[in-house]
This record gives sequence, C-alpha cells and structure tokens, in this order.
Amino acid sequence: MNPAESRNFARFGGKIREVSNADPNSPLVPRGLAQAAAYAWRILAVGALAFVVLSVLGQLELVVVSLFVGLIIAAILGPVVKAFRKVMPQGLAVTLGIITLLAVLAAIVAFIATSVSGQWESLAAQFGDGVGDIQRWLEGPPFNIQSGDFSVWFDNARQWVLDNRGNLAAGAVGSAGRVLEIVAVIALAIFSAVCFLGGGSGIWHWALGALPQPTRARVDGAGHVAWRSFAGYTRGIIIVAACNAIFVCVLLLVLGVPLALPLSLIVFFGTFIPLIGAPVAMFIAVIVALAAKGPIIALIVLLGIALLGQLEGHVLQPLVMSKAVNIHPLAVALSVAAGTILAGLFGAVIAVPVVSVCYGVAKFWHQTKPADDPAAPLDPQDETEPVLSPQ
Repeated sequence: MNPAESRNFARFGGKIREVSNADPNSPLVPRGLAQAAAYAWRILAVGALAFVVLSVLGQLELVVVSLFVGLIIAAILGPVVKAFRKVMPQGLAVTLGIITLLAVLAAIVAFIATSVSGQWESLAAQFGDGVGDIQRWLEGPPFNIQSGDFSVWFDNARQWVLDNRGNLAAGAVGSAGRVLEIVAVIALAIFSAVCFLGGGSGIWHWALGALPQPTRARVDGAGHVAWRSFAGYTRGIIIVAACNAIFVCVLLLVLGVPLALPLSLIVFFGTFIPLIGAPVAMFIAVIVALAAKGPIIALIVLLGIALLGQLEGHVLQPLVMSKAVNIHPLAVALSVAAGTILAGLFGAVIAVPVVSVCYGVAKFWHQTKPADDPAAPLDPQDETEPVLSPQ
C-alpha cells in the first residue's frame, strides 16, 4: 500500500472492508445522521442570525414601533388618499388624509372624556349602590364572606398605598417620561406614514435597486404579497372590531348600562389584540354592568359577550379575515403567546400580522422560481400608488 494514500478500514458483519474518506455514503456515518447534521448547523446559523436581528430591533424599540404604526396608518389611509387624488394633487391628498385621521381620533378621545365626565356623578352613585349589593351578595351563600373581612381588605389596601407611596411617585415620574416617548413615537409614525403615502413606490424601488438584477423581480413579487397580506389584515381587523363594538354598544344601550358608547370604543380598540384584547375589554363592561345594574344584568351582558365570541369566531373571522390571514387558529394562539413573551403588549399586537406576512412570503417564494417573472417591476417613475406596494 502506498504510504502517501490515506486508507481507513472498518469491520462490518465480521469482515474487514475499506472505507473511503471521500465517500459521502460511508457506513461509518449513516446518511440520515449526515443529513440531520447538515440541517442542524444551518438551523443553528439561521437561529443565531435571528437572535442578533431581534436583539438589535429590541434596542431600536421606539423606531420599530413608529414604523409599524406608520405602516398601519398607510394601510388604513391608502384607499382614502387614492380617492382624494382623483380630485386633488398628491401632496394635498396625503395631508387631507392625515388630518382626517387625526380629527377622527381626537373626536373619539373627546367623546369618551365628555361621556365619562357627564355621567360621572350618577355613575359614582350607581357604583356605590352596586358595590353594596355585591357585598351583601358575597355575604350570603355560597360564599358566606364575613362583613369584617371587607374592612380588613380595604385597610390592607390603604396601608399598602401608604407604604408604597414613594414607589408609586417614582412610577408616576417614569410614566411622565413614557408619555414623552409616546409623543415621539406618534410624531415619527405620522412622518413615516406621510412618506409611505406620498412616495411609497419610490422607496420600494430604491430598496430593490440594491439587489442583484436576477432576483429583483422575485423580491418585488414577494413584497407585493407581503403588503397585500399586511394591508388586508389591518383593514379586516378594523371591520371585525367595528362589528364587535356595534354589537356591544347596542346590547348595553338596550340593557340601560351606563357608558355604553365609551365601553364599546374600548372593545373596538381591544379587538386589535387577538384572542385576549376583546375579552378583557368586554370584561370591563361586565364589571360596570355588575356594579351599576346588579348581577342579573351583568349575567345577561356576559351571555351576550359569549354569543359575540361565537359570532366572531365562526362568522366574522372566516368571512372577513380568511383571504387576508390564511393561518390556522392554533398558529394565531401560539403567535400571540410568543409575541407577548418576547415584546409584551406590542408583541401581542404585531404577532399575527407578522406571522401572516411571513407565511404569505414563504408560500410565494416556494411556488416561484428565480427565472420566473411573477410580478413585473413597476416603472421607478410611476407614482400612481400612494403606498409601498400596489393594492
């Protein structure tokens, strides 16, 4: 044997066989194990990259939130601005669309504040009577809570506030700083939305210009799919939220529960947090009904909310969201849970649209080939669409 040659021998079934180092199908390493190892290190590399990206995005939380809110505003106002552009210049259409949105939000806040202040005295009296009824109800069977226990609980709560007034004051100061951050986020989000609405196609073509020419058309098609998924989810969740709010408002008005309109608006905004937002907001309505109208009305409100949950899950979501978000309910639940763990409330809000966009892009990417031309690139000078991608 030539000593320059590298030869290995192994025993198989009682016989000695020569095994080549270059043989990819070497019995020393089963083929399945070799393939699993190849996939494993690639998965680890991708996971490490994802961890680094998420860490960087975590450090840029305010910027990420601002861009996300700006995309939401662009998705909502895209059709409105498109309609305005039929009768006015683009810049004026974008300005008028932003002013309209801000006016609607300001009107909602003013309406809630006016409604609460106008009914505060009567609501406080109703709450006092309702709390007394609840206390007497808890004193009877099956709870049999002693009246002295309530006094102990109230005293403990008051003492806790006194003992922690320093921490509460520090928290208030921190909340004031948080308010400034929220103002900065809103300002940056509005600026981003103006850029997206006014020149979104130009931004997108500028980004495509950094890519190699063979992959540009494929990435352009994936971007179209991503934007359609995101915009469809945003508009679909608004429709679902509006239906929930109208149902709750009618139910509370019929039952004579105070603050029906403000509570329905809370339900509207709570619907934007999938699975948990609307139930929490509706639970607030049940508490108000319990304190103001007693347990019977509260039970009726609770049953109505349960009925609304069935209508949303079996009618509204499949009818409105099926085309925009084609993912399984289990994926929705897991996405919301993971988003909440990773990024708190903001993560819960963005989890479902992010997963739906990723699913749509992955499906499109798998079904197309680099040589295909699934979506012809737009002319860089074409500014007919006010958002990032064509509707």
